[in-house]
Amino acid sequence: MASSKGLPRKRFYRARAHSNPLSDSHFPIPITPSDFNYSLHFPHFSNVNSNSEGQQKDSPLLVRFADVGCGFGGLLVRLSPLFPTTLMLGMELRDKVTEYVKERISALRDANPGQYGNISVVRTNSMKYLPNYIGKAQLQKLFFLFPDPHFKEKNHRRRVISPHLLAEYAYVLAPGGIIYTLTDVEELGAWMEGCLDAHPLFEPLSEEEVCTDPVAAILDSATEEGQKVARNEGQTFRSVYRRRVLPPTECSSG
Repeated sequence: MASSKGLPRKRFYRARAHSNPLSDSHFPIPITPSDFNYSLHFPHFSNVNSNSEGQQKDSPLLVRFADVGCGFGGLLVRLSPLFPTTLMLGMELRDKVTEYVKERISALRDANPGQYGNISVVRTNSMKYLPNYIGKAQLQKLFFLFPDPHFKEKNHRRRVISPHLLAEYAYVLAPGGIIYTLTDVEELGAWMEGCLDAHPLFEPLSEEEVCTDPVAAILDSATEEGQKVARNEGQTFRSVYRRRVLPPTECSSG
């Protein structure tokens, strides 16, 4: 439904606002991160990179930014030209929404030769399979923007930010890597911040660091959901945390 002549239309990709992350879905999953097919997702990138001396060397392609529950891909599209050599992967559970993002990226690549080759999307359940795609200490940035609030207390176990899942996020984030959360639900914002505060491997960025972070500055406007909140003059609640860099004596426990 998309071509170089224009972007796909969302009305052809209608889907529920959220999906149950605890339900079983049927889609291919790599057994390990090394089985993830980078050439399929990033065909314009080469495995040959330059080292600090400018010499060519072989090195594997690695995703460095991951947008969990990427929705219609607004953040990926916004970040792509800001970090043109950084590979970014959107991870979305809803099949129709994933297909829309694929078509959107394809149309953008056709209309802008040489651009948007560093972003892609995969349909998956990140709450179950994130380590199947991302290796230890691989990510520099990890995003959770406008996740399902799961208001009922019995459904809090479905929340994408939780004490047990933070251990997985700490595993895939490099020391010093950043995790971003954003919601328009105040109670959920407090929940996510509380979980991050309580986890020993995360620490909040200072106000000065957040204010000077170019990525934090665009979170509200980058996604379609954020734009909707702004149109309705709503409020958002943001948290930005760093994966702690442990001193040598603590490395064995991190």
